Amino acid sequence: MVGKKKIALLLCGLLSASLLVGCGGETENEKETSKKKVGIIQLIQHDALDQANKGFIDGLAEKGYKDGENIEIEQQNASGKQDTAQQIAGQFVSAKKDLIFAIATPTAQACYNATKDIPIVFSAVTDPVKDGLAKDLKSSGCNTTGTSDMANIDEQLALLKEVLPDAKTLGVVYTTSETNSVNQVNELETLASKYKLTIKKIGVANINEINQVLSNSMGDIDVLYAPTDNNVAASYELVAQIALKANKPVMGAEPAVVEKGGLISKGIDYYELGKMAGYKAAEILDGKNPQDIEIETMKELAITVNTDVAKKLGITIPQNILDSAKKVTGGVK
Repeated sequence: MVGKKKIALLLCGLLSASLLVGCGGETENEKETSKKKVGIIQLIQHDALDQANKGFIDGLAEKGYKDGENIEIEQQNASGKQDTAQQIAGQFVSAKKDLIFAIATPTAQACYNATKDIPIVFSAVTDPVKDGLAKDLKSSGCNTTGTSDMANIDEQLALLKEVLPDAKTLGVVYTTSETNSVNQVNELETLASKYKLTIKKIGVANINEINQVLSNSMGDIDVLYAPTDNNVAASYELVAQIALKANKPVMGAEPAVVEKGGLISKGIDYYELGKMAGYKAAEILDGKNPQDIEIETMKELAITVNTDVAKKLGITIPQNILDSAKKVTGGVK
């Protein structure tokens, strides 16, 4: 009798457990399969893209999508290689990701070439329309949306001339195969006459050429401009030290170069740019169509000044600029 009672109690317990699951409880396997799958592909490791990556994850979390809870994030880095980016994009498509976050123009292009169905959110893309990722900023007309790091070069040159009024030749170091970089160089050339500047293009094919090509060009310029170029960004410390050795200031399109030894920047906060992209990704995971989400740029550009570099180069930063700027030190060797 005791044995029969135990069996009856066990059967009741199992029946109750099955009823609970049937009434809305999930097994661990069901919870795992219900998670949305998000693939993140970053072109190369450097401060700006790292910050965009972090901002994206934090932005998703703010909107209720947390890795390991209701989403599953896979991180991949293309190490600066376009063919690797294409391979990763293909892997994400094969894995049937619910959403792909592409950081930088080449990775966004690789993902868009790989799928027209899976939603793609991008960031650190300078001109998504010119780069074939969208028909318009208001609506991409396809499976993409995101945030652009297009900075106001006009404002940057105005700041440059306020700080260095006697500057005549502006060198710009950039990767000749990066379309976002070429677009920035073209805009610099368009605006140059307005600020009585001559633009000297210092083009490199890859990261390994920066040292020699830039070193050989320093005698021809008064100031160096570092655009939002991925190879240049990955070499900011080298770029800044070459300029300092030649007693030439560096103006950056974003603040990371100033922290490495550049003089000044008026540019993008990549963490906030990534967070904005995270918000857009959350809208898509909630069910919104990417083409119904506007592609945005940052409206406010922040000024950053390296006071140690200014002192070393004997440059006096106008007080009105210092008052509104973020001040950093270091980078002087």
